[in-house]
Amino acid sequence: MMNRFILAAAVLAAWSGYACAGTDAGAPSVLVTQTALRQGSLPKTVQAYGVVQASASASRTVAASTSSVVQAIYVREGEEVAAGAPLLQLMPSPETAAAYSQARSAFTVAQQLAARTQTMFAQHLSTAQQLADAQKAESDAQANLTALKTQGAGGAQVLRAPFRAVVLHLSATQGTLASAGTSLLELASPEKAVLKVGVVPAQAMLVGSGNAASVAAVGEDQRWPGTVVQRGSMINPSTGLVPIEIALPPGHFMPGEAADATIAVGQTQGYVVPHAAILVNDHGGTYVVQDDALKARKVEVSVAGSHADEDVIRGDGLNPKQPLVLSGNYQLDDGMLMRVAAQGAQSGKGEK
Repeated sequence: MMNRFILAAAVLAAWSGYACAGTDAGAPSVLVTQTALRQGSLPKTVQAYGVVQASASASRTVAASTSSVVQAIYVREGEEVAAGAPLLQLMPSPETAAAYSQARSAFTVAQQLAARTQTMFAQHLSTAQQLADAQKAESDAQANLTALKTQGAGGAQVLRAPFRAVVLHLSATQGTLASAGTSLLELASPEKAVLKVGVVPAQAMLVGSGNAASVAAVGEDQRWPGTVVQRGSMINPSTGLVPIEIALPPGHFMPGEAADATIAVGQTQGYVVPHAAILVNDHGGTYVVQDDALKARKVEVSVAGSHADEDVIRGDGLNPKQPLVLSGNYQLDDGMLMRVAAQGAQSGKGEK
């Protein structure tokens, strides 16, 4: 009797085990791809947008050196000109012409007086002091006349480009009467351009002179290297941002062009994962899925940084010994079974 009872119990236990195994084998599973979870770092960057402008060190304002009338204009705004190319022709104003005429007459009179005094001194008819005074008057009159000539008071004056430049702004018009010091046009060297951007104060504090940057014109994929040359130490009251200037390589950007910059400010440490590994739950939180003996395990994470198509994540529940699920991860819930695709197999969507 006892033997029959033991046999029946053994048969029942075996049947139960078989039934359980059959249930696991028949449970739905998701075909996935995986990657190892690895520690690493990605560049920490600050994103900024702005407009390309001429560097202050490469800009030049062309102004009237004396009261003049704009006789002719040879350039247009936005035009690139060669070094030495004519920009404007100026004529002295009536007041300037009169001052030049007076200076020339004064110099002639001073010359004659100095010559006469020299003759009289040789004849002992004038003193050495009188000769010295006459010679000084001649020298002063000559200096005044030379200064007026240099300023263009002697006649028509053609202003030329001091270097290869782009005409940024043309304020003069033909026939304009310009007083001394009036700005007529602004030039900038196309070889020295900067991208002027604005960054929120918290991020601006991470940026320093010498930081590397990559810059691209808006709408363009090609990026070019740049270097931060200046970070402002105060907030622009009109924008609420801190101004930053980035030096650009010559020949790739034009003044007035909009561009974006990615400024490297350090490294972000953590687990480096492909962007496809990160999912968002119904509450807006981010998580990843790890393989726990072919069963899905969701792990809440925070994204500490991003670069290109990779992210740095952190989370207390991450297990570096468990693979990270990539494709098919969005179909998984905690405890669900998975099948790992053979290496080299591609599956844009998980299969059940």
